[in-house]
Amino acid sequence: MIRNFYPVAAFALALMAWPALAATEHPSAPPPSSAASSGAPHDMKSVTHGSVTVDGRSIGYKAIAGVMVIKNDQGEPYTSMSYVAYVKEGVDDQDNRPITFFYNGGPGSSTVWLHMLAWGPKLVKVGNATLTPPAPWKLVNNDNSLLDATDMVFIDMPGTGFGRIIGKDEGGVGKPDMVWGLDPDAQAFTRFIVNYITVHDRWNSPKFLFGESYGTTRSAVLARDLQQQSVALNGIVLLSAILNFDLSVDGPQGNPGVNISYATGLPSYAATAWFHNKLPGERPADLPAFLDKVEQFAMTDYLLAINKIHRLDDAQKKKIAETMHRYTGLPVDYILEADLTVTGGQFAHELLDKEDSVTGRLDSRYVGPAMDPLSERAHYDPMNSAISAPTVALFNAYVRNTLKFGEDMKYRPSVYRMIYGKAGGWDWEHHGRSGTPNVMNDLAATMVQNPNMNVLLTGGYMDLGTPYYAAEFEMYQLPIPAKLRKNIHMEFFPSGHMIYLNPKAHKKLHDATVKFIEANYKKQ
Repeated sequence: MIRNFYPVAAFALALMAWPALAATEHPSAPPPSSAASSGAPHDMKSVTHGSVTVDGRSIGYKAIAGVMVIKNDQGEPYTSMSYVAYVKEGVDDQDNRPITFFYNGGPGSSTVWLHMLAWGPKLVKVGNATLTPPAPWKLVNNDNSLLDATDMVFIDMPGTGFGRIIGKDEGGVGKPDMVWGLDPDAQAFTRFIVNYITVHDRWNSPKFLFGESYGTTRSAVLARDLQQQSVALNGIVLLSAILNFDLSVDGPQGNPGVNISYATGLPSYAATAWFHNKLPGERPADLPAFLDKVEQFAMTDYLLAINKIHRLDDAQKKKIAETMHRYTGLPVDYILEADLTVTGGQFAHELLDKEDSVTGRLDSRYVGPAMDPLSERAHYDPMNSAISAPTVALFNAYVRNTLKFGEDMKYRPSVYRMIYGKAGGWDWEHHGRSGTPNVMNDLAATMVQNPNMNVLLTGGYMDLGTPYYAAEFEMYQLPIPAKLRKNIHMEFFPSGHMIYLNPKAHKKLHDATVKFIEANYKKQ
């Protein structure tokens, strides 16, 4: 029997990243042992130097690892945010050197994942759609670091990394509800970026945002906030985007009357079935061409059918179910029992049911044993199991031994338990309105006010957390003038939520991002 599943953290969508170095010098100042060791809250940093090789070319850089104290409009400290910046050395004119600000999502995740698995100078070696072997793990040169195209600042959201909410006992006025919410989170990032470009004299540099998962939600709000602070962006890269949470396939049965997410999620089911060779008949050789057919079916016959499901006769239902079987590999009887509407969790649990295995949610290429074969969901994500331990372990060693920062301090990869436990959850109210989050208007407003700004949407076909076609649908539905649609660019890859876990896709994502950055600023 198909049972309803309401995810405990349906909005916990983001994930990870990391930095890197090659050779180091002594830090310019000894890092304090803890944020509270010298009384009042204050900024801390350590400067080291290294090099990375990209496309056979060695790039020297300065690395700045630190913690920035964030103050409210009254000048009172309320939180701190940790970061690692990489600045290319030997650049005479920084005004011609782009700078990109990176962050993961969750909400509740640090940016260790984008830093250490995607774009930093060093790369943690993890399994590609397979479990990572046990420790010891390896840290290697990142051939796909973006330092060849842009300076990089990896920012941890408040409360994660080495950052902390600065309460009364620590000399501040901070409380969880001042940072853990859609609007206050974006405000904290705005303050960080404005302070960073002021302190480091980067106001005139070409500026880009790069957010992953909930980080794309943040980017939409942050870009608008920055625009209001006279910080005009050159471009925004959205990786595994979700702007309208009505399009989430995590728990759409909790939102009756809104069926669009079943349709926009269907192509990701098809891509997953294709990857695991679970499609009936001959496996299509051309994945994008196959998905074009699925998208067409999803938005026409399928969406029409589920919108009038109780007016269909048995023969009509069966016809749709048989097409779904052909595209997803799920049994016809299962699809019929679900009234043609299968959630992401149900699909991940059912596709490999005969093997007592489940697919990953954020990257459905990953597979793990079913925790409960009779359940309707996986209860864990095999992708997380493959990458979390090595990434966090190597970052903790790297930041202290190479970046010379964080001694006697604790690095928090995430604060999910804190947000959804004692703090009472993430505040989704946006501009005074509660309900299902939708920040499409924020991105649209920024594009209208800054018509030179471009957007690059990227996604993985095998992502059940933020399906690629749902993100594409959002782009086409943005309320912007027709002439601005040329500013939107899209690239999709045969990978999951964290595209860069597939080495071949990582290289292509690097090249697409470099091309986008270089196309969106004019060298003087």
